[in-house]
Amino acid sequence: MAIWKDPAPRPNPAPEPARFDPPKPEAVAAPAPAPAPRTEAERSRKESLIAADITIEGKIEGAGNVRIAGKFKGDVNVQGDLTIEAGAKLTGGVRADKVSISGELEGNVEQASRVDLLSGGAVVGDIKAGALTVAQGARMKGAAHFGWDDSGSAKGTRNGGSEGGGAA
Repeated sequence: MAIWKDPAPRPNPAPEPARFDPPKPEAVAAPAPAPAPRTEAERSRKESLIAADITIEGKIEGAGNVRIAGKFKGDVNVQGDLTIEAGAKLTGGVRADKVSISGELEGNVEQASRVDLLSGGAVVGDIKAGALTVAQGARMKGAAHFGWDDSGSAKGTRNGGSEGGGAA
């Protein structure tokens, strides 16, 4: 005799009819606002790097900053800043907004608003810039023209006098 009662087998129920649930409308997010146009300062924050173990020969042109830690042979023409790191070497002409030299530049800075020749930096060539800063321990062989506009007159002159401009 069994202590429990076995349940009687149930007959298979009829299959349920298939249900059709209409698709629920998905929440549509408002379109993201268009990004604001980038300002000139934001564009110039982009920086390209030539790493210390890289040697490149060619030409660099564009809008943005360039940092050279390796060796580059060719002209650099950027609408941004150029930095030549200690131990790096650039052989060629330079046109940039601001140029900082801690390594070597063999060529001319043809146009820059400012050039910083930092301690340990070396230039063999001419510099033409709006302003020039030379740190103790820097070396240069060439001519430097700074504080002059393109017409040859000193910036900030009044009545034929010179204020803070000059050539070295």
